[in-house]
Amino acid sequence: MTDGLEPEPAAAAQLFGDHLDAGRAFTAALARHGEELGLIGPLELPRLWTRHVLNSALVAPLLRPGRVGDVGSGAGLPGLVLAIIRPDVSFTLIEPMERRVAWLERQAAELELSNVTVVRARAEDSKLFDSLDQVTARAVSALRTLIPLTAPLLRPAGELVLMKGASVEREVDAAEKVLRKHHVHDIEVLVLGEGILSEVTRVFRATVD
Repeated sequence: MTDGLEPEPAAAAQLFGDHLDAGRAFTAALARHGEELGLIGPLELPRLWTRHVLNSALVAPLLRPGRVGDVGSGAGLPGLVLAIIRPDVSFTLIEPMERRVAWLERQAAELELSNVTVVRARAEDSKLFDSLDQVTARAVSALRTLIPLTAPLLRPAGELVLMKGASVEREVDAAEKVLRKHHVHDIEVLVLGEGILSEVTRVFRATVD
């Protein structure tokens, strides 16, 4: 075990199900290499499972079979975690930094994730992508900045599934004009993980026409 790594919580088996071994392998690799590669901060090991891996895993039931883009995949949170749990979904991991792209590609290969494609690009390069059914992102930027990057990636009636912090309601209010401009509607904020993890996860979910 990597020194300082949070012990595997009981919720890991519940959230990963039959894919727990792959979830363990990914978490162990992230614990070993994450800090040196600049994927996680030096203080994250004691909460790596709870705050990062399982936090991402909570989103898996919100995804539908189809094509999902993960913007700013970075360490693979949530993209690789979701790809492990949902082999029925095709994931495009969008990441501009070469070092992080190499990490994502290596992990996808080592975990034998045939449902993952890694693209080195910025989200603004939307012409590089076929229209996606859903787009997710975690800890990227405020909604008023994130919506113009993510909404154009979707097919008509596609869905945003964006992981956000406790201030998401204020972000929605601040992004009112941007949301209207990009035809974002049926907005809801979901709170996930109550009774499962010590910290809940908030998700901004909406449809884009």
